[in-house]
Amino acid sequence: MLRHVGSWFFLGILTLVVFPVESVAEGKPAAKPNIVLITLDSTRADRMGFLGARGSLTPSLDGIAHQGIAFGQAYAQAPGTVVSSATILTGAYPQIHRASEFGVPLATTLPYLPDLLHASGYRTAAFVGSIQLDPRDGPFQGYDRGFDVYDAGFHQAERGEGRFQSVERHGDQVVARATKWLDSNKRRPFFLWVHLQDPDTPNGNSYDRAVAAADAAVGKLVTFLRSQSLYDDTLILITSPHGESLGAHGEDTHGIFLYDETIHVPLVLKPPKNLMAGKQMGQLIKNRARLLDLAPTVLAEAGIPVPAQMQGQSLIRIAQASSQTEQPAYARSELPQQGFGCSVIESWRAGKYLYIRAPKPELYDLSVDPNATHNLAESAKATLETVASQLQTLDSHLANESGQSTGSGLTSSEMQKLASLGYIGLQKSGTGVNAATEGTDPKDAITAINKTLAAVLELEDGKPENAIPVLRQVVASQPNSYLTQYEMGSALIEQQQYAEAIGYLHKAIELQPDSAWAHYAMGLSLRKTGDYKTSAVHLEIASGRLPGFSALNSMLADVYDHLGRSPDAARERAKASQEENKKNN
Repeated sequence: MLRHVGSWFFLGILTLVVFPVESVAEGKPAAKPNIVLITLDSTRADRMGFLGARGSLTPSLDGIAHQGIAFGQAYAQAPGTVVSSATILTGAYPQIHRASEFGVPLATTLPYLPDLLHASGYRTAAFVGSIQLDPRDGPFQGYDRGFDVYDAGFHQAERGEGRFQSVERHGDQVVARATKWLDSNKRRPFFLWVHLQDPDTPNGNSYDRAVAAADAAVGKLVTFLRSQSLYDDTLILITSPHGESLGAHGEDTHGIFLYDETIHVPLVLKPPKNLMAGKQMGQLIKNRARLLDLAPTVLAEAGIPVPAQMQGQSLIRIAQASSQTEQPAYARSELPQQGFGCSVIESWRAGKYLYIRAPKPELYDLSVDPNATHNLAESAKATLETVASQLQTLDSHLANESGQSTGSGLTSSEMQKLASLGYIGLQKSGTGVNAATEGTDPKDAITAINKTLAAVLELEDGKPENAIPVLRQVVASQPNSYLTQYEMGSALIEQQQYAEAIGYLHKAIELQPDSAWAHYAMGLSLRKTGDYKTSAVHLEIASGRLPGFSALNSMLADVYDHLGRSPDAARERAKASQEENKKNN
C-alpha cells in the first residue's frame, strides 16, 4: 500500500508538468462559450442532494448537476474565503498567490483568470456577497483586475448596523444585481462570477436554511439564463471556497482546521450544450479534484492557452483519468499562525489517507473512519512517514517557487520607523516550509479561537458591547493572539474609546506587523487623539497594502493636511509605498 500511495503522488505531479490541458470537445469550439462561475460560501459537500444528502436542501444545484459533471471528491486548498477564492481565480497554491485576510494585494505578475479572459474578448463582471471579497474596501485588494464591473461596495459595520447593512449581502440581492447586468450586456462572450455568502453562519439549524436560500438564489439565476436563451450555451461551474465545521473537532466555524467539514466542497461543471454531444451527463466523478483546477479548466474550454504558472489541471482530464492516476489534494491554513500565534497546519489527501501536518500530527484512514476520529499517527508510523515525505516534497517545491521570506513583510524603512515608535520583536518567523511543526498546535487553542471568532461576529453585527467582555477574557489568557488584540482595539474604536484602543492595537502590530488593518485602525485612533505625526506613519504603511481603500486614502489626506503637507502627497506616498512593497516581496 505504501508503494501505491507514493505512486499516486508522483503521477499527480506529472500531470501538472507533462500533460497539456485539453478541451472538453474533440476540437476547438466554433465560438467561445459564455462562462458563469458560482461560489457558495461555507457550503459543505454533505448538504448536496446530488452527493447523497437527504432533506431536499439543494433542488436547483441538483438539477444542474444532473445536466453536467459532479465531482464527489473536490477539495479546497484553504479553509477561508479570501485565500481559497484567490486559488480559484489564479489556479495557484496559497504560497504562490499569498492572499491573506490581512490585505496582500494581487501580484501584477501573477496570471489571473478574469484578466486573461478579458484580454481574449470576454466581457467580465463580478457580483459578490461579502466584504471579504471587496477589492477596495476589503482584503481582496487588486482582485478586480480584468473585470469590467466588480460589484461590491461594502464597509466596516458601525455600531447598531447589522452585517447585511454593511459587510454582507443576501444571495437573492446579489443575483438581482447580476441579472440586471446580464440584461443590459447582451454581447457575448461573457464571464460572470457570482459569490453567495448566505451559508456563512455557525448555527446548525440556520445553516441548513441558509444553504437552501443560496440554492434558491442559484435557481433564480438559472431561470434568468434560460429566459434569455443563455443557459444552454454557457459553461457553468459551481463550487464553494470552503465548508463549515459546525462544531466538528471542536471548531465552531471555519478558518482553522483542515478536516472534510471545511475542505471537502461541492463541485459541478455544466458544459455548453454544443460540447455535450457523445458525452454522458449527470456523472458523479470519484477521482479527486481541487479548486486549483478551476482556472485551467475555464481557460481550456475558452480556447485560451493555460499559463505555465497555473498549478492545476483540467477537470475534464481528471474526469476521464483512470483511478490509478488519482492526484493528491493539499490544503494549508495560515490563520492559526497569523491570527492566533499558533502553528500553520497543512493537510495531504492521498489514496485513502488524510494526513494533517501539525505539532501533533494526525493520520486517518478515511475508508473506515470518514469522520476522522481515530488518529493513527502513533500506530501506523511507516504510513505517516511516507505521506509526510510526500507533503514535504511539495512544500519545498512551493517554497522555492514562491521565494517567500521568513521576515515580517515590512520594508527596512518601515521597520526603522516602527522601532523608533517603540515597537519591539518585529522580526517574526514566517510561514515557511517548517511552520506547520513549530509553535502551539491549534487544537490546543481552539476554545480561545472560537471565542474570538464569535466576538468578531458580534462586531460585524454592530454590537461591540457584546464583543468587548469576551475579548477582554481571551486577551487575559492569550495575550499573544493578534486577532484578539486587534478586534479588541476595533471594538473600542466602535465605542469611540480611541485612547484605550491604542494599547491593544500596539500589541497587535507587534504580533502581526504586516497587518494593514491594524495599521489603519492605529492610524485612525491616533488621528482621533490628535497625534497626527504618528498616525501618518501607520496610515502610510497601510496604504501600500490597501491601495484601493477609500476611507484610508481620505484619512491619510486629512492627516497630511493637519501636518501642513499637500493632500496630493498622500497619493504619492501610497504609490511609493506600493512600489517599495513590490520590491520587498
